[in-house]
Amino acid sequence: MSQVLPDVRETRTDPGGVPPGLGLERSDIAFAVNGAAVSVNVPPLRRLSLVLRDELHLTGTKVGCDAGDCGACTVLVDGDPVCACLMPAASVAGTAVTTVEGLANDRLSALQSSFLAHGAAQCGICTPALLVAATALLEKKPSPTETEVQDALGGILCRCTGYRKIIAAVMNAEQFSNAGAAPHPPAGTFSPYRNGEKGRTPMLATPSPRFSRGEGKGEGQRQHQSLDLALDRRMPASGKAVGSSPIRLDGVPKVTGDEKFGGDSFPADALAVLVVRSPHYHAGFVFGDLDDWAKSHPGVVGVFTAADIPGKNCFGVIGPFADQPALAEGFARLRGEAVALVAGEREAILDLDLSDFPIRWTELPHVLHVGEAQAEGAVLIHDNRPANLLTKGFVERGDPEAALANAAVTVSGAIDTSYVEHAYIEPEAGHAYMDGDTLVVVACTQAPYMDRDDTAKVLGLAVDKVRIVPTATGGGFGSKLDVSLQPLIGLVALKTGRPAALAYTRNESMMSTTKRHPAEMKATIGADTDGHVTGMIFTGDFNTGPYASWGPTVANRVPVHASGPYATPNYRAEGRAIHTHGPISGAFRGFGVPQATIMQETLYDELAGKLGVDRLDFRLKNCLRNGSETVTGQRLESGVGIAECLEALRPHWRRATADADAFNTTHADIKRGVGLASCWYGCGNTSLPNPSTIRVGIAASGDVILHQGAVDIGQGSNTVITQICADALGLPLEKFRLKSADTAISPDAGKTSASRQTFVTGKAAEKAGRALRETILRFANVSEKASLQLDGLTIVIGEGEATRRIDLASLDVDADGFVFRAEETYDPPTLPLDAKGQGKPYAVYGYGAQIAELEVDLKLGTVKLIRITAAHDVGKAINPLLVEGQIEGGIAQGIGMALMEEYIPGRTENLHDYLIPTIGDVPPIETILVEVPDPEGPFGAKGLGEHVLIPTAPAILNAIRHATGVLVTKIPATPTRIRAAIREKEARP
Repeated sequence: MSQVLPDVRETRTDPGGVPPGLGLERSDIAFAVNGAAVSVNVPPLRRLSLVLRDELHLTGTKVGCDAGDCGACTVLVDGDPVCACLMPAASVAGTAVTTVEGLANDRLSALQSSFLAHGAAQCGICTPALLVAATALLEKKPSPTETEVQDALGGILCRCTGYRKIIAAVMNAEQFSNAGAAPHPPAGTFSPYRNGEKGRTPMLATPSPRFSRGEGKGEGQRQHQSLDLALDRRMPASGKAVGSSPIRLDGVPKVTGDEKFGGDSFPADALAVLVVRSPHYHAGFVFGDLDDWAKSHPGVVGVFTAADIPGKNCFGVIGPFADQPALAEGFARLRGEAVALVAGEREAILDLDLSDFPIRWTELPHVLHVGEAQAEGAVLIHDNRPANLLTKGFVERGDPEAALANAAVTVSGAIDTSYVEHAYIEPEAGHAYMDGDTLVVVACTQAPYMDRDDTAKVLGLAVDKVRIVPTATGGGFGSKLDVSLQPLIGLVALKTGRPAALAYTRNESMMSTTKRHPAEMKATIGADTDGHVTGMIFTGDFNTGPYASWGPTVANRVPVHASGPYATPNYRAEGRAIHTHGPISGAFRGFGVPQATIMQETLYDELAGKLGVDRLDFRLKNCLRNGSETVTGQRLESGVGIAECLEALRPHWRRATADADAFNTTHADIKRGVGLASCWYGCGNTSLPNPSTIRVGIAASGDVILHQGAVDIGQGSNTVITQICADALGLPLEKFRLKSADTAISPDAGKTSASRQTFVTGKAAEKAGRALRETILRFANVSEKASLQLDGLTIVIGEGEATRRIDLASLDVDADGFVFRAEETYDPPTLPLDAKGQGKPYAVYGYGAQIAELEVDLKLGTVKLIRITAAHDVGKAINPLLVEGQIEGGIAQGIGMALMEEYIPGRTENLHDYLIPTIGDVPPIETILVEVPDPEGPFGAKGLGEHVLIPTAPAILNAIRHATGVLVTKIPATPTRIRAAIREKEARP
């Protein structure tokens, strides 16, 4: 009997569970949108979100869940915020609807200007909803309190920012109103503004870089000119770009709704695609008559299975381990695994019910936990991987057994962590089409060149016959490194000759994409009587799911980092990636290091307690310093900033612990705790090539064209890398024009992961900028001390009292339109690890430490966060405002990992049952930027994106133990688990 479970293929339905248009006649529905009268002819129960996006092309209204859980589709109906995905079109007849596109009215609103000034938009997918809801609040409360802002925006989820800058932007918006809102220029350009110290007054400034994404048919081609808004308090006296905080170059379209994400630019004639997925963890399947089924459903153009794949039906981010089929063949190893595609006309697919799809399932034995997978006789998930072991990583130095045996004090522990869902607000979305004999895929991604190579392999195409054009990406955090829909929509476009479009539902996104690895860890650490760590042994089993994904990276990175940023002369660590039939585990902000750090940092607290020393002093005594050797034997000559981070926290530590002591003397049922944790993280790939290439040139038009192929998923690489190149070249930021990632036109800047873009691509941009400068100076026959200016079509070169001019119009132009050009590649100098894990795995490390202050209700087990103080060594803060935003966003994800986020297959496959922090869950965050430059990084900069999440969870767990006397050893530390630990403690004799 054919079956597809309802939660495996969510048919889009209108409120009340009625598929859009199914059995319903269309009606004319008249209402006003952004002050203009409109009339649409749609089924009355069609979602308002679909009407706005598909009928009126107002794609600023985003779709993140179709269930009212994320709030991304928030619009105003007669001035009140509503979730457009829950409102039938018939309900808005005669009303006035306001979307984000209606907020500017040819001038950026005060609120939009405030969002830009505060860095309140990162990826930007939730920004329109936040702006709309906040606009309604400000109409009633022009000067809201923080609590009022949290109440008004509490139904809208943001996964990037950590909410703190959003709160500040709303609370301070009135200052922009008093000064007059910023003009919103015609489509295609945006006039820049600068913030003054007094009242954040917007004022005109010189034009700043335009930003273009994509140049091919159908991918929403556009150019934007951003605001060049730099906070004066962060502008160096030199006027240099590096160290300043100009408004992010892609910022304006994020606040106006013009930004185009994966699902925002589907061609009108595109076939819609549905994916049939396995309802079982492990099952065999056979198809019935697919052709007959397709013919019996009007509007269905075709059904495609693995038999239709022309290339090698196997992909994977790490070539030697590639093992995942684009469409399963004969049996599925994963709940949610794709087994077939249904393509058809959009209206037919909207109405399509897949319950009669001709497929018969036979459930097979499955294992979900590493213990089951390792048990004797367990079903093998891959025949060539005995005991379901994918791979393991290993680091050994000295004699750890002897060190522990001779230690004055030792501590041991075991901690388990859970699956964590990335929960980006933008589900996977994109479209594909044929441009002659070239397949073009336009989709959200973190790794366009990797997407190109895997898509070409699966579809049997030459690499140069596949072009990947990244859209704006509404959050990624690692999961959008793996291909998802790219080969699927590519297959449909290739087979039908028509564009094909697909947007995952929230359910199938959460079911089928990668998660953070659950870990089962054990460790023992010893110290001598002076409080110096003498040895450590760590083992960790990481549930990697049925396919490799980034499992090998996690297994290899964890042993390198499990010591923390501390001198550990005798050490052994092993990380194992083990297959199960659970969700695929992949990359997620830290590649296993956050899990290992929980194990290590909680033991450090226990060790400090046994030694009777202050927890911060214990860490300072043992931390790495210049000249230290790591557990891999790498000598760190310079740039080690962990001691500076810990010292920066000392006054906050003293104040916080004193506050907790005072509080606890007067409270019985609620106790306050303070926790501390540190981190280090190697930037880039582990002991592997990791190059980025940047191209920059002077065009005949007088513009500086920067081919910036590092995908910006909200972290700010578009802006930061341009700032680096501008200062290396010696020309102001506003002269630059960006060409974003596109495999047809931009050099490969590598994947956006491993905290590598600022460091690796930034270094390539620095090299390219300097090389272009040298080319121009050599042409003019002047020394390196000369200054450059661009004056229209003339380069003006000053050296001492002399001035020379180069007329661009008089020079030859190359095929790319350049008069002068440079292209440079940077690959960090690393060395392989030997059999004992000794070597130089990374060229640059970043460091950080955080303090968490919280209260625990001993009767309920609930946790109230009070404050988090974070000190991070970034080498050089290229853009301090963006650095702060990364720190706050990483901390918010660390809070989720520590206290609430636990993905359970089959139970938490939506944003209602899976909890991520809301605007009310993130406490005030104090950021301390530490700058200990590393000579290898551009202008001394180090990576940051992953470091900022790593210390948060262990700091919180240490604070809970400080408050309660118990350590929760199964993460997240939910109220139930905290109460159970307290009860167990109370029951001890």
